[in-house]
Amino acid sequence: MNAERPGNGRPPVPDPEGIHVLAKPIGPACNIKCDYCFYLEKHALFDKGENMRMSDEVLRAYISGYVESQPTPVVEFVWHGGEPTLLGLEFFRTVVELQKPFRGRKEITNSIQTNGTRLTDEWCEFFKQNNFFVGLSLDGPRVVHDRYRKDRMGRSTFEEVLRGLHLLQKHGVEYNILACVSRETAYQPLEVYNFFKSEKVKFIQFIPIIERVPDGKTKEQGLWLAPPAKLDGEENTQVTPWTVEPKKYGDFLIAIYEEWVKKDVGEIFVMNFEWALNAWIGNPSPVCIFSRQCGRAVAVEHNGDVYACDHYVYPAYRLGNVLEENLGAMVNRSVASGFGPHKELTLPKYCRECEVLNACWGGCPKHRFTRTPSGEPGLHYMCAGYKKYFTHIRKYLNAFTKLLEHGVPASRIMSAVNNRLLIIENRE
Repeated sequence: MNAERPGNGRPPVPDPEGIHVLAKPIGPACNIKCDYCFYLEKHALFDKGENMRMSDEVLRAYISGYVESQPTPVVEFVWHGGEPTLLGLEFFRTVVELQKPFRGRKEITNSIQTNGTRLTDEWCEFFKQNNFFVGLSLDGPRVVHDRYRKDRMGRSTFEEVLRGLHLLQKHGVEYNILACVSRETAYQPLEVYNFFKSEKVKFIQFIPIIERVPDGKTKEQGLWLAPPAKLDGEENTQVTPWTVEPKKYGDFLIAIYEEWVKKDVGEIFVMNFEWALNAWIGNPSPVCIFSRQCGRAVAVEHNGDVYACDHYVYPAYRLGNVLEENLGAMVNRSVASGFGPHKELTLPKYCRECEVLNACWGGCPKHRFTRTPSGEPGLHYMCAGYKKYFTHIRKYLNAFTKLLEHGVPASRIMSAVNNRLLIIENRE
């Protein structure tokens, strides 16, 4: 669920040798309690009553270590949670000060993901002045958003989040919307999309909710969701009630794509659509879930512990601590151990022979807990939905490619679609 910094509507192309770090400076601490959140349960992995605030010592080590370890010219700091605004503005003022000595050597950017309930004019003024990009969690109109995103008393959070959105817009802060798609949400694609349009949102990312119920051993650890799938054969395939149905998620994206391609190309940027076009024209994926391999996107906890991925914050995937070891060395060791390449090497034959393999590369390994029609293990839960969506939009991706090749604005596709001009699907 990372905040993506928008540029001109085209997704960035990452350096495959770069490092991407998701910092959890307040761990799983949060002021609301979303039913589907996969991170709140991480409280069970830390001592009861532990201070979840990243200390100045850890913060200083993390910032310097990340800059030193990042081989690319740009170092993007992503502040995640939990809810990072619980740290207060002074924490992020300290962040900016600690980054200053490195700004001559690297381009440094900051992104923060927030539930938006605690945003104020002061917060937004700070974001604007310091060029912070904000990922705001908002699932859709009230009936959609409040279904699972309630506060700790079970009350609505919709009005508070909407107020936060309006404050970001008021202060001209760059932002995108991170909209989670639950089982029920998938049945309301245009209601969700048109709501965001009515709120003048320009950048949106739709995130499918996929979680499994825990087994007995997991429950004993105090966790209420299943850990990442075993790619050589996962016995537990029971999903939570809020997990989206695969084909309905595909239908959800298709319905929105059809609306967008007729009316909103060049005006609204749906990251899911940007990623698909990116793959179609042959660029590496800007997001780890659709990358050929993973392993270079790690998570740093509030205490400095580094994990192979923020979806793999479990003792077995701990790589070390920023106070004790070089961040780059930990990432390289993780990749060398096979964590990243394992994603590609364990793909079922069904995936390797799939006509849309390059669009998803098997998806996130955490969710590869189902079997192929022939019984092979390691198939992504969302396979049927992804395949339906990627197959459906190929004719449009082909048309976009032709427009771009000839230097014609991508928005011209709307004229072709609305006037029913022939769009030929490239099946090569």
